Amino acid sequence: MTRQTRASSAASAAQKPEKGTGETDNKGGIEPEGGGRPSKAQQLKKVFQEYGAVGVSFHVCLSLMSLGMFYLLVSSGIDMVAVLCKLGFSEAVVQSRMAAGTSTFVLAYAVHKLFAPVRISITLVSVPLVVRYLRRTGLFKPPAP
Repeated sequence: MTRQTRASSAASAAQKPEKGTGETDNKGGIEPEGGGRPSKAQQLKKVFQEYGAVGVSFHVCLSLMSLGMFYLLVSSGIDMVAVLCKLGFSEAVVQSRMAAGTSTFVLAYAVHKLFAPVRISITLVSVPLVVRYLRRTGLFKPPAP
């Protein structure tokens, strides 16, 4: 192989990102792996990129309220294993997250982590609505075209 063909093949390989690696596309978005629907984490990242501080603030506030609520439930003596099993979580998952003898905060944090997909879904749905409302009331400028 000549030096010129090596250089041209290396240059063409550098220009083409591999599909399915989570590379950014030309518009700055995240491509889903495998060409299907993006994962919750990728969708959340896109919301953070698009809505900035509002998206991050909303998700952090929601997470702190969730952690506080679960801490309150666990410290009040509610049997969280039974509650989570009734909600449809498998007992193996619940038992692996909640080892016997753990502190109240660790137990509340484990339950909080189990509900991460719910928090992410609430953020994905709510942030665009909040930003639309804030733009309508004049607190935020409309997006630049």
